[in-house]
Amino acid sequence: MDKYPKIATERFDEATLHIRYCLSFIKKYINGNILEVGAGCGSFTKTYISKKLQSISLTELDAKNIEDLNFRFSNEKRIKIFKKKINQIDGIFDCIMYLHVLEHIENDIVELTNAVGKLKVGGHIIILVPAHQQIYSNLDKAVGHFRRYDKKFFKENLIGLERVKLMSLDTIGYFLYFLNKLIFKKEVFPSKIKIFIWDKFFTPLTILLDFFLRYKFGKCILAIYKKN
Repeated sequence: MDKYPKIATERFDEATLHIRYCLSFIKKYINGNILEVGAGCGSFTKTYISKKLQSISLTELDAKNIEDLNFRFSNEKRIKIFKKKINQIDGIFDCIMYLHVLEHIENDIVELTNAVGKLKVGGHIIILVPAHQQIYSNLDKAVGHFRRYDKKFFKENLIGLERVKLMSLDTIGYFLYFLNKLIFKKEVFPSKIKIFIWDKFFTPLTILLDFFLRYKFGKCILAIYKKN
């Protein structure tokens, strides 16, 4: 997506508990040379960056997000920022991440095929996407989501990679999103107070509920694959 709504990145950037919760399941796979596709304004990057990482390559197509990334990480020499698609990036990587990004890419199968070609043997591809097409809303449309996903996609469309993890996250978030779609039919971007309540009050609850439900249901799907 060449032009991403600024308001969307700004409000998601404040969902710090949700971001940390998602990263808690993947941080052990983030090592070596990293490629994060569609880094936005760096909401995930700022949280997973650590001394153990050798390099971090961030791609973005939106000019405002590029500007924000350059400003946010101006003092971090290990981070390189590219206004390029994955097939235009040189090198191979230990870990390639699509964190709420794959849904923005029209031909996701071609994208993932290109990603496998950029991945080292033994490396991991990490994918976090919105789930359940039935709750596709005005927000999905406004931010350029081509689709929401189900787990079947991740069981059938990544041939040649070993699936390490496949799970659902944010059970409560699903019902909040569904109710918001029903009640606020014309709303496009959730208000700051809604984001605050979801992140600061419901995320701690959903962490417990997800655990008790064994990560079988939720608003998001997390899939991790290894290249053998």
